[in-house]
Amino acid sequence: MHPEPDLLPRPAGRRRRPSRRALLLASAAVATGLLAGCTSAVKVAVAPDAADPACASIVLALPEQLGDLARLTTTSQATAAWGEPTAPVVLRCGVEVPGPTTDTCVTVETPGGPSVDWVTVAGEPDADGSTDWTFTTYGRDPAVEVQVPAEVTAHHSTSFVDQLGPAVAAVEATGACL
Repeated sequence: MHPEPDLLPRPAGRRRRPSRRALLLASAAVATGLLAGCTSAVKVAVAPDAADPACASIVLALPEQLGDLARLTTTSQATAAWGEPTAPVVLRCGVEVPGPTTDTCVTVETPGGPSVDWVTVAGEPDADGSTDWTFTTYGRDPAVEVQVPAEVTAHHSTSFVDQLGPAVAAVEATGACL
């Protein structure tokens, strides 16, 4: 009977080289992990004032769900996303603070919580009539922007914006919709 190869004595200072099969399996595991990491995070452009400490407070207070849309991982500071990675609802903190505007400004009340003013801008309707929407906080610095793609508005109301109120209210309002 021959001893198992792992039980054979080796000269001091020499290591056993891994088999080719072990190397291939390890390489495949690493590649799979790297690919999974790349596809799981939503790529979001960082906003100019994302480093504002208030943005950290906002992002930490954001909900894990917006309606039935689950939160996703993002690639940039002071951002969040919900829904499907291919067409997510995206929040960016630290965008340019809107000045006076003729765009629609609405006050959204969170049940039992704060009211937040949002400037709302609709995109061009797509082939099935669905529209992208952009919501930007009004009267708060830093400002928060929420982009809702047409793929989401085709099947969901944008009323979930009220769920962002408690987090966004971490920044004191200094102005309001007229």
